[in-house]
Amino acid sequence: MTCASGARAALLGTLIGVATLLRAQGDDFAFMPSGGRSLVAEVLGQPGLDVAGLAARQDGRDAWADWAREAGFDDSQAATLAGYAALNFPLEGSAGAALAGGDLSALPPDGKDLAIAQCQFCHSFFTGYLMQKRDETSWLSTFKSPFHAEIPMTETERATFAAYSAINMPLKLEDVPPELRF
Repeated sequence: MTCASGARAALLGTLIGVATLLRAQGDDFAFMPSGGRSLVAEVLGQPGLDVAGLAARQDGRDAWADWAREAGFDDSQAATLAGYAALNFPLEGSAGAALAGGDLSALPPDGKDLAIAQCQFCHSFFTGYLMQKRDETSWLSTFKSPFHAEIPMTETERATFAAYSAINMPLKLEDVPPELRF
């Protein structure tokens, strides 16, 4: 394993740990729309679902969005799931088998996970993220600034973050808990 792949694996482990910790503490960010990982996890319990086939599936956003709508998601959720899945599936290595075995940690972090883990350390989560309206290209361009370029995220994670953010941000003021409005 190279140093770069080891660092990526460590980052992924940290992000999954953070996401797991947040879920264990109660979802303080339940006011935010679900990310693709969470939406995929919702589908995994459906009877007759070929989880191994899902883990190996490689499709574009339109096909994933159609699949998500068929699974019962609304248009916004379908777009969120499609953006995530088109970028992160098929799952690599043993992750597909792990997911088929019920291990949800095999799913890569989604845009919501990445925003929670990365965006609130340096600036207000409310004004710096939740209230921003940008398209995917504009969200991706935030990583060109020197202070964002240093955020330890892969290109796929950055694209996953940008897809989620373009679909789900900005939030309405009244949807954000008052204690986070700063």
